[in-house]
Amino acid sequence: MAKIIGLTGGIGSGKTTVAQLFEALGVPVYIADAAAKEVSETAEAIAQIRENFGEEIIEDNRINRSLLANIVFNDPGKLQQLNRIIHPLVKIHFGEWLENFKKLPFVIREAAILFESGSYLDCDKIITVTAPLEIRIERVMHRDNTSRESILKRIENQWSDEMKIAKSDFVIENISPKILSYR
Repeated sequence: MAKIIGLTGGIGSGKTTVAQLFEALGVPVYIADAAAKEVSETAEAIAQIRENFGEEIIEDNRINRSLLANIVFNDPGKLQQLNRIIHPLVKIHFGEWLENFKKLPFVIREAAILFESGSYLDCDKIITVTAPLEIRIERVMHRDNTSRESILKRIENQWSDEMKIAKSDFVIENISPKILSYR
């Protein structure tokens, strides 16, 4: 069975850049956020989200993501409620994905909330990607065309770099795509 290498880091840390480097080397990379979006569009997830967040969150049998994000990133209890719906579905999805690569030496499981979701428990090793806070904020503001306040609310809902580093096997400081340092 392939070893599972967890890849995590806070929003804007550069996890995607590091994941792309692994992909360029031929290593399969599972992107948890993309999987979460995919499974959240299943009938099962939509029914649970409708039941827990109300009919107004669903438009044309699809989730109004901006409305849902506004709710969950302003209410930690609602965020936990959403995570209790999505995380088990992502875990199943990952298991199915992993079956395709079980004969390889290892795969990468990229997840912003690897620790918060408990997914780190399924990993053999963990890499945390870090970057200075202001660089992270600038990256996300540019990428998502969103406000500093919105980004800071998301950061508040994630573990700090220090907490992640304490549980990680490796750390990559991603200050710039041309300057990656490893510890």
